[in-house]
Amino acid sequence: MTSFVIEYNRRTGESHVTTFAEGGNREALRHRLRLEDARVDPDVEIVSLVSDSLETVRRTHSRYFRKSAAVA
Repeated sequence: MTSFVIEYNRRTGESHVTTFAEGGNREALRHRLRLEDARVDPDVEIVSLVSDSLETVRRTHSRYFRKSAAVA
């Protein structure tokens, strides 16, 4: 399974997705925690998810993808 960290701006609807290869769950969680520590905008929500694909995440968590998401 692949891990994803999504930075979602509730105000603008924009999101940025960072993808971690299979087995990267810990790295994704650490990345999420670093982003949360550095976050200054309370409208930015940061989540980490594990799924078989980004397409599945887009379907199951569609609110994070109202606008096009930048993917890294």
